[in-house]
Amino acid sequence: MPDRPRTPPALPDFTAHGAPGPDGVDDSAWMDVIHKMDEVYSQLVADEVALEEKNAQLEQSQQFIFSLLTAMSDVLVACNSAGEIEETNAALCELTGRSDAALRGAPVTSLMADEAGVARIRHAMGTPALQRGGTVIEVELRDAAGQPVPVDFNCTPRLDATGRRVGLVFVGRPMGELKRAYHQLREAHEALKRTQQQLLHSEKMASLGRLVAGVAHELNNPISFVLGNVHALQRYTERLRRYLGEIHAGTPVDSLAPMRRQLRIDHLLADLPSLMEGTLEGAQRTADIVQGLKRFSAADRGERGAVALNEVVEQAIHWVRKGTAPSFDVRWSPGPDATVQGSAGQLLQVMLNLIQNAWDAASSSGASPPTLWITGTLDGTTARLTFRDNGPGIADEHLGRLFDPFFTTKPVGKGTGLGLSISYGIVEQHGGRLLAGNGLDGGAEFVVELPAM
Repeated sequence: MPDRPRTPPALPDFTAHGAPGPDGVDDSAWMDVIHKMDEVYSQLVADEVALEEKNAQLEQSQQFIFSLLTAMSDVLVACNSAGEIEETNAALCELTGRSDAALRGAPVTSLMADEAGVARIRHAMGTPALQRGGTVIEVELRDAAGQPVPVDFNCTPRLDATGRRVGLVFVGRPMGELKRAYHQLREAHEALKRTQQQLLHSEKMASLGRLVAGVAHELNNPISFVLGNVHALQRYTERLRRYLGEIHAGTPVDSLAPMRRQLRIDHLLADLPSLMEGTLEGAQRTADIVQGLKRFSAADRGERGAVALNEVVEQAIHWVRKGTAPSFDVRWSPGPDATVQGSAGQLLQVMLNLIQNAWDAASSSGASPPTLWITGTLDGTTARLTFRDNGPGIADEHLGRLFDPFFTTKPVGKGTGLGLSISYGIVEQHGGRLLAGNGLDGGAEFVVELPAM
């Protein structure tokens, strides 16, 4: 209220000439009355000032609360014990497309989009021992377009000055955008996993592709041997058929002798055992090569067993030499026979990767000849393999990123950057470690440590 002059009302001056006041009241009594009236008026003025200050404070508090409700991004509904809405905020009005005036007095259940939400609200209203810290209920509100919007409401009791529950307060956040974002994130995660599997498969196929030349060369010898023997057997079969035909026709023995010499039947019969033995040996060699290739290329099914580590290294050296690096000088110093628990195919992939990387590094640096030293040791229960090449070594800035996926120092198109990352994961899955560094005499040095059985 505006300030205005406050002066006490004028009183009659009964003491002007010492005359007694009305009804014979003396001067002192009137003075007491005047003083009391002045005190009462002063108190009224003070109370009015205090009331104006409290009104101003109350208005500020209301404005503060209103600004909080307006600024809230979460929707708020306060209802009485009968479930009638008493307070809302701007977020709820915007979501539902209804004004604050239209919402006040309406049942809180009218906000729900389905009967399930209505049942959950009524259950919360009828629960006398509602948690003071709040109870979360999942409902769907109907938005301005009439579409259901999922909201997680935190429901808390509203108490009066005596601690009696007079209603409930619902505060919630519309989860539509969040759930859509979560759905998109889950789809992206699934796509990323599929891509990762494809990349892993591509890297494995790339490793397998580097062996194709070696496999072709390796298979060529026994297959050519088998084919040559089969052709010889076909010729022998034709001779035997002619000779046996003459015998079955009843040709005299004297007449058969020249044919026997002409068809070289005795030489044929002497040659058959070695011919069959060579054919079987070539077929078995081919089967062994195919079986070894299948162990590497077959998808990993989690099947594990005892693996002779030295044999895996020797097989990897053999494949790389027969494939992409026939001139690679690999000096293999096997340690004691070490058996580890794991997947032979996966460990072969690790060895192939390390040997192939050593060849790439040594040959690209112009080392003559490209050389790799592989040393095996057995230290108690730890089998250790050290791979050291005579390449340029690993730059200091690359040491910390060497096992990161997609990191590669090779030219574009020459490497995926997944080989060492996959090898690191395989060794770790086998309970071991894959370490990288530079040798004392130069060149890169990789150490594979695996728990021995």
